[in-house]
Amino acid sequence: MNDPSAASPGPLPTIPPLVAFAMRPLPLLPLQLVLAGVLQRIHRRNPAIFDRLGDHARARFGIKPIDLPFAFVVEAMPPRLSVVRDLPRGLDARIAASLANLLALLEGKVDGDALMFSRELVVEGDVEAVLALRNAIDDAQLDLAAELSSLFGPLAGSARRAFEAARYRVIGSSRPGGEFR
Repeated sequence: MNDPSAASPGPLPTIPPLVAFAMRPLPLLPLQLVLAGVLQRIHRRNPAIFDRLGDHARARFGIKPIDLPFAFVVEAMPPRLSVVRDLPRGLDARIAASLANLLALLEGKVDGDALMFSRELVVEGDVEAVLALRNAIDDAQLDLAAELSSLFGPLAGSARRAFEAARYRVIGSSRPGGEFR
């Protein structure tokens, strides 16, 4: 769950525009396959994660990292993630923030309300569905470094250390649910 008493490190870093521009021609399918695998793993480890969505279990969420040349469409039932160049019409809700803020939100390391008030997070559409999604994610207490590193089989330990180091550099916390340092 978000720890409102955690000290905020100030604005989190964004992907430099030149790097984002260089990423434009990259194919999206490999990223989609990896992230879809991570979503399936999270669902297997937390089968009730999407039960918290209640009436919003069939909602489609568009997530746009404002500093990247692609976006994500997430569906809870059945769990599905798509990587797209632009968010399609007909989504129930759209969420936009920097990649670092989105990752910090996913791991419960920043307060979503504070990000909205500072305009670092924009939510459009069915806000009630977004709140249900936030509660489901908070309850799951996700550790992205652990989830991603599990895809590396016998190299999982080394991969986890690398992901944790990257997480610390980007969002300032080296452990799930940890305070900013």
